Amino acid sequence: MFFYSLAFLIAACDQLLKYLVQKNLPVGRSFTLFDHVLKLTHVHNTGAAFSLFVGFSPYLAAVGLVVAAVVVYLHHRTPAGSLALQFGLALVLGGSLGNLLDRVTRHYVIDYLDFIVWPVFNLADLSINAGVIILAYQLFVREKSDAADPT
Repeated sequence: MFFYSLAFLIAACDQLLKYLVQKNLPVGRSFTLFDHVLKLTHVHNTGAAFSLFVGFSPYLAAVGLVVAAVVVYLHHRTPAGSLALQFGLALVLGGSLGNLLDRVTRHYVIDYLDFIVWPVFNLADLSINAGVIILAYQLFVREKSDAADPT
C-alpha cells in the first residue's frame, strides 16, 4: 500500500504544482525565488527531459505508459522488505504518471523549476531521476559491496 500511496502522492503534488504555475504565471515568464540560483519559469515542453524529442508527445505518452506498467511489474517482483528498491520504484512511477497525465490531457508537459544553468524541469522529472539514482545505487553499487563482503 505504501508503494501506491507514495506514487499517487508524487503525481498529485506534481499536478498541483503544475496547476498553480499554469494559473499564476504566464507561459515564458519567470519569478525569482533565490537570486542567481532558482526561478519559477512556466514552460510548455512537448519533448522529453531537457526538451529532447520535441514534438513527439504522443510517442512519449506511449513510452510513459510502458514505463509505468514495467515499474508496477517490477514492484510486484521485488520483495516487500527491499524498501529502498520499492521507494525508488514508487518515485519513478509517481513521476511517470505525473508527466503522463500532462501528455494525455494537454499534449505537453508543464515545466517550472529553473536553476538557470540547467534546463527547466518539474517535480515529476525530479522524482523520476531520484528514483533511477536510488535504483542504480541499490542494484549496482550496493549489490557489488554485498558480493564483496561474504559475512
